[in-house]
Amino acid sequence: MKKMTMWVVGILVFILVIVTLCYYEVDISYNRLSENNYNIESKKIKKDINLLIMSDLHDNQLGQNNKDLIEKINSLSPDIIFVVGDGVNSDSKNSKIVTNLMKQLCKNHKVFYSLGNTDIDYIKSGTSDLQKELESVGVTVLNNEYEDVKIKGNTIRIGGMYAYAFGLNDNNDVDKDTMEEGVYDFLKGFQDTDNYKIMMAHRPDSFIFGNVSEVWNIDLVVSGHNHGGQVVIPFVGGLYGGDQGWFPKYYKGLFDLNKIKILITSGLGSGKEKLPRFNNPPEVVNLKLTN
Repeated sequence: MKKMTMWVVGILVFILVIVTLCYYEVDISYNRLSENNYNIESKKIKKDINLLIMSDLHDNQLGQNNKDLIEKINSLSPDIIFVVGDGVNSDSKNSKIVTNLMKQLCKNHKVFYSLGNTDIDYIKSGTSDLQKELESVGVTVLNNEYEDVKIKGNTIRIGGMYAYAFGLNDNNDVDKDTMEEGVYDFLKGFQDTDNYKIMMAHRPDSFIFGNVSEVWNIDLVVSGHNHGGQVVIPFVGGLYGGDQGWFPKYYKGLFDLNKIKILITSGLGSGKEKLPRFNNPPEVVNLKLTN
């Protein structure tokens, strides 16, 4: 009888340890802010530029009123900040968390924002006009638009889009006739410069399928959306990623695809997914562009 009791106690202790570890991993995946650093060299860059990339806040707060996030960003002294979508959830009651954060960041930094899928769903729901609210606090929102910006003697072309950069045909190849209206012409105009070109595209999927990376002449695409695979399995990687499905190849990091480099951040939150973030701390990306 005593042996049976010891087995039961042992099993209960084991379960308790596993539950505690899982709770810990989920907790750090929403609350322990991390930083990842990358460097890209280009002859188009005359003087080094420091970029900050963030995505997928999904109403998450890192510290009270995002104090920890703001302090981290300020400590990195970025020359410009890119926010690659999904600041709110589709069913957010309002946009106060993301607009308050952007207001604080805009005090010391130039902030560009491109819309993600939950941003678009939020706007369509009629709760409020997120784009106008972001612009009212100083953010530049780019939605199938681009701007040429001077930074430290460099001229950088910055664009923003959510649509796919390919046609909805059998091979997902670039095809004006099957692409979302206006996107082909927007991309043709965007790439028509000798300056360094950065496209904010919430979904990396928009640029990884078909012959997209062979057709469009874009130096860098910055994306989020996949939440770093949501659940990160040790020695395996991210569990799921948007249009890529299970065990995606492009879920986080810097990748070379023919003419295009794609930098994907795992983001800062995840909204109401079927599984919580796990073994997957929220991150900001510090990117240095150098000559």
